[in-house]
Amino acid sequence: MTRLAVRALLAAVFWPSLFFFWFLGPFVFLLLSTTSSEVCPRLETRAEFLDGAIPLLAAQDLVYAIPVLCLVLWQRLLPEPARARHIVTCVKLFAIATAIGALWAYGSSLMCDGYGRPFFSPVWQWTSYLPMVGIAINVPLYVLTFSLGRAYSTHEDVSAGDAAQPDRNVP
Repeated sequence: MTRLAVRALLAAVFWPSLFFFWFLGPFVFLLLSTTSSEVCPRLETRAEFLDGAIPLLAAQDLVYAIPVLCLVLWQRLLPEPARARHIVTCVKLFAIATAIGALWAYGSSLMCDGYGRPFFSPVWQWTSYLPMVGIAINVPLYVLTFSLGRAYSTHEDVSAGDAAQPDRNVP
């Protein structure tokens, strides 16, 4: 498989995953989390909530990692030191956003006392600000990932020797 075919395949994976998972995914999760008005009566214990939330959070983060993985693979195909630093920044921002998401999910589990009765612990009050911190981290991550993906998927690496020769028969 040629490098151009691999780059095209990566672009075919990168752009849909970026659009559907990164741009539409948070709105779907926000919609799902705000449509249920009674969360606590459905929770038996905090442990049951975490048993359901931790695997979902891990699966969500694995799916969200697809564009970042595509950037890493593109860098392996077309090594460029300037872009390598930006990809490392993307990976770090993604790791921070993942940690904040996990901390927020745990803080969300603290909104019920484990017996279906709501209570608001000081930890929950503190973690209620984490979605805003997550947005502040995700916006530069989205912009950087989008610009790197655009640069890699439109980058022309045709060498001078491989360039098409003009047709001499055309007047």
